[in-house]
Formats: sequence, C-alpha cells, structure tokens
Amino acid sequence: MNKLITAIALLLLAATMVFAQNTDLSGKWKMINKKSSFLDYYQDLTLDIEINQNDAVIVTKMGPKRKYEERLAFTTDGKPNSIEIMDGTFASNIHMGLRLPLGAKKTVTATWQNDRSLQVTEKYEYISSQGKKQGQMIYRYQLSPTKDLLTCTIARSTRQKGPEMNFLFKRFDENNAYLYKMADDWDIFSKLPEHACWISLQGVVNEKKPLLYFTFGPEYPFNYTEDLANFLVNKKNFSFTKLQSLEQGLTLFKDQIKGYIVWDKNVRTSAIVAYTLAGLEKGIIITEDLLPLVKEIGLPEIEDFRGKFVGKSDFEIYSWAKEEYWQRCSKDVIVWLGGVHGTALMPACADYGMMNKGFCSDLSCRPTDTLEFQLSNALLAEMNPMGQVWGWHSYKKDLEEQAITLLSSYALTSDALNTMPNTSFLIHVPVSPDFTYKNNHNIVPGQQYIPEKKVYLALVQTDGLGIGAWLKPGRGSIPYAWEVTMKFESLSPAMLEYYYAQATPNDYFIGCLSGSSYMYPKAFPKKWLPKEIARAADLMKKLDLNVFEIMDYSEGGTETCDNNLPKEIVDMYYENMPDAIGFINGYRASNTFTIRDKRPFISYDYYLAAEKPEEEVVADLEELALINSELPYFLLVHVRESSAVERIKSICDQLGENIEVVPLDIFLKMAGENPTFKENYYQGR
Repeated sequence: MNKLITAIALLLLAATMVFAQNTDLSGKWKMINKKSSFLDYYQDLTLDIEINQNDAVIVTKMGPKRKYEERLAFTTDGKPNSIEIMDGTFASNIHMGLRLPLGAKKTVTATWQNDRSLQVTEKYEYISSQGKKQGQMIYRYQLSPTKDLLTCTIARSTRQKGPEMNFLFKRFDENNAYLYKMADDWDIFSKLPEHACWISLQGVVNEKKPLLYFTFGPEYPFNYTEDLANFLVNKKNFSFTKLQSLEQGLTLFKDQIKGYIVWDKNVRTSAIVAYTLAGLEKGIIITEDLLPLVKEIGLPEIEDFRGKFVGKSDFEIYSWAKEEYWQRCSKDVIVWLGGVHGTALMPACADYGMMNKGFCSDLSCRPTDTLEFQLSNALLAEMNPMGQVWGWHSYKKDLEEQAITLLSSYALTSDALNTMPNTSFLIHVPVSPDFTYKNNHNIVPGQQYIPEKKVYLALVQTDGLGIGAWLKPGRGSIPYAWEVTMKFESLSPAMLEYYYAQATPNDYFIGCLSGSSYMYPKAFPKKWLPKEIARAADLMKKLDLNVFEIMDYSEGGTETCDNNLPKEIVDMYYENMPDAIGFINGYRASNTFTIRDKRPFISYDYYLAAEKPEEEVVADLEELALINSELPYFLLVHVRESSAVERIKSICDQLGENIEVVPLDIFLKMAGENPTFKENYYQGR
C-alpha cells in the first residue's frame, strides 16, 4: 500500500513539474517579421497564451490596418472542443479565395507533445469558389530551450508543396528598443545641444534595460553602429522603432527623467559638469533654447548653470564641481570627456559614465599645467585601484602618453574613447545562448613549424576593432591580426559576438593593451601590476586569445619612439600569462626582444603609417629585409588603424618573393623555433 501511495505521489509530482514547465508558454508573444513566413496583408501578429492545468487559451491578433482577432479556449487532454467561428477570414492566408462560414462550429483538439510543445488541431468547414470543403490545420507551438522564443508552425491538409508555414515569436516586452540617427555635427552652436541631450537621455533610460540606441554619420570615428544595429535585429531579435526628433524621444521617456540641467553654451565646460550631475540625479542636460520644450513636457529643473561659470578657468570650474559632487560619485569609474575641443564636443561615452555615477571632466594631465594636473592627481588618487578611467584625454590640453602614464600610476586602466557609443545599451545584451568566443587559431597541435631561410612578415592592426578597418574593403584576403578590447566581454558582449561571428579564417584576434585594457606597465604600481596582468590573462581565456600586446610610452613619449620594457616587467608577463604563446610590443618600432620556453617576445620592426605612399612602404620593408640578412627574419608590422586591408594587401603583393605574409600565431611559433633576434631590454634613459 505504501509503495502504491509513493508511486501515485511521484506521478503527481511529475505531472506538476511538467505543468510548471508547460506554463513557460504563457505570456504575450510578438512575431519577428524577418524570420517568419510572409503574412500577406497582415504585418503584425501577436499571441496571448494562457496555460492552465488541463486547458489553455490562445488569443491571436493581426493587423495593423485590417484587424483580426480570435480567442480559442480548449482543453489540452486530446478531447474535442466545439468552438463557434466568429470571423470568416481565412487568416492564415487572406489572399486565397477562401472563407469560413460565420456561426458554424470547428472542432479543436490539443495535446502536449513534450514539456515545451503544444499541438493544436483544427477541423473545420470552409467555402471555396467550388463550394463547401472540409479542412484541417495543425498548429504546433514550440518553446525554445532558452524559453525566450516561440515557434508556431502551421500545416494544412491541402498544402502539399512549398515550405511549411513557420512563424517565430519573441516575448512581447523583450528587446523592443528605439533608434535615433545622429548627424555628423558636434558644434556647440549647431547640433551639439540636441546630441548632448540625447546622450544624457540614453544614460537615464538604459539604466536597467536596453531601450535607446544611436547610429552615427559616415564621418563618425566608430563606423559599425548601423551594421551592429542590423546584427541586433537579425541575431538578437531586437525590434527598433526609429525616432525622428528630440521632442519625440523626451515625450516617450518623460516618466523616467527626473529633471533637466541647463548648461551654458558660452562655457563649454559647463556641459561636462552637467553630465556629472545628470548621472547623480537621473536627469538630462539641455541648453536654454531647449527650455520651452522641456517645460511643455513638464520636466522640473534640477540646476541652471547659465552665467555661473563665466570668466572662470577649467581648474576653478572642476574644483567647484569636485566640492559639490565628488563625494557622491563612483570611485570605480571616472570619466574624461576629452577628444576634440574648441566649439566642438563629442561626449558619446557619457551615457555609461552617467549609469555609473562617474565624475566627468577633461582636466589636463600635463605636468606643466600645474593646477589642472594637481586636480587630476587629487581625483585619481581617491579612485579604487583597478578601477577604470572611461573616455579619453583632451587633444587640446595634453598628450595621450601623459594621460595614460598618470592614470596608470594609480593602478587604473583607460577604457574606450570619448566617442565610444551605446555602451549603456550594449551592456544589457548578452551573447547568444549557443555562442562561444572562438578565435581562428592556425597552429595545429603536435605539428612542427620549422621556418625556412626567408623573411616572415606578420600584420597587426592596432587601435582596436571599432575605429579600424574591419568594415573596409579587403578584410579576409590576407592573414591579419586584430586587437580586441577585452573588457567589452562584460561591457558590450554582443558587440564582441558581432566581430567574432563575422571573422574570416584570415582574421586572428589578440589581447591588448598592456592589461585588461589600456595602461602602461612601467608606471603601474608594482603591488598591483601582477594582479592586472592576471586579470588580462583571465579575459584572454574567456575570449580564446593566446597572443598578448603591450605598449608603454610612460618614459620619453611617442616622439622619442621609446617603447622598450625592462626585464622585470617582461618577466611579470611571462609569469602571469603562462598560456600565452607569445607577446608583441610597441606601437611605433621598438627593440625589446627575448624568448622563454620557445615563447617569443617580439617588438614591432615597422610602423605602417596610413599616409605613406605604397611604393615607399615597399622600399622600407625590403630595406629592413636586407639589413636583417640572417634568415629567417621575423618582421612584425603595426598597421595604423585607418588603413584598409585592401591597401595593405596591395603593398604585400609588391614585396619580393622571399618575403612571406603569415598568420601571427604561426609567425610566433616559428620565431620560437629559430629566433634570430637578439635579446634586448630597456636599460633606462
């Protein structure tokens, strides 16, 4: 008796568990047009499904112009249900000359095929041009393993040719977003006030889910935004509604906006300070010409900076902002809204800064700018080690190497550029469930790679993917290595998926730049450097990378072309990146070389400038091959990011027969077998 009770209990438990899984079909679903069969006249199709213990209700709605709605309530035990026909439309193909008799009955039976699949069979009478006929349709509702997609297939007894009717649905409230296209105009007295407001709006509305995405004009530094939007539609099932005006955007999201901050067009710095406050208060930034609009919408004022900073220096303005806001700001993320200057500002990265309550500035990191430099030091000194400096330095105030040296000295890394777009959106979009980061490795395990007596040339396109030649002509035509901004594994995972998914067999990804993102190891505190390198190594594993790139201009700057590393720094990379098959170093040509356990450390021997005529580049490379006459010679070339692969291939095609372009991992493997370079380290200045 006890065994019988136990068996019954187990059956009831199993039935309950299956029912709980079946209820995952419940909810409202929206058809994905591009992945569904053609619906003739109808453009929209939604399903509202309610699954109960022994029955179900499916409400089908179609539109938008001609409305169609049907509500089916039926049991799911295989027993027949008689349902009255309330609309005579032959909805599964409205362009066929068929109709259903109003008031007649159709028979509906439904059974569960498994815990994620419901089969519904309809038997009905319909009218064709030759009179009444008997028909049958079988609907199969299949939930995806990830439970975020629903497939509905329709099989008709009379449809014997052609593909099965197949409709793909996503959950109604998921991955619906809005898109606005920015113009190539970032001047304060032209389009910047609107653009700056849009970016602050993005920082507010994308806080918890991806709602607002921007594409940009052809002159914008990051050229992938439109193509990535298509990827989000086709791969991630996003539906974008295009917005045409700022008024439309503010009206749409007004309930999420806590208020507005007015910045002064006559004091450019006031816009940067306004972003700090906007992040703290979840507000937008505007200029006075937008006041009528925000007042009409009904938004309250948070702060008005008009006239407040007139006649004050940037040091005075940011000192005031530090006094007012610094205590409330993040100590893990700080923002530099630098880049262009004068009457222009390109603050596309401010959305992510706002999300993280980052203090915003474009302070100088040049030591001779005494006051601003001291304030930069004061801010960075209070940041948590291993934090991030988001954005980019000011081209007007200091040099890249001065900014990176300073932030590195506080165990911080530089992430992105001031122009980096849509991070607040992309941070919410994970990689696809079936996706894994897989690099195009060329080395076959167990195979030997013994170099011949020739010149081997490897090409590396630096400065990341988004501002480079990825979408320019020629990619895939020759072996080519690309820097990966590794922190986007968490900051913009879908963007990395976009690149990995597009990679050809000739596209090879490498980790960079000196750490988990950009920093200078010679300036980085020795206490934190091994941890930072180990953090980078962990990201390399996640992204399937096994070559790492280092760059350090903390001493002498780029003008001196001195990018060499001391032995103790090189030792740290070998120790903390045991899985790397090799390391590359430099930006312009450099001279640090060594090898450990057949894992080479090779510096660039050539910097291929985008502006240099092809014939001169060919002459330079062949001259290097003549100078380095001991063969094999391993010639590592850094390609400036603005060069298209098509141009680089043209250069390579003009080289002598004894110069062979090879994939970077093969290049390093062969260099490890027969290193003809001489060991050399930075010896100090």
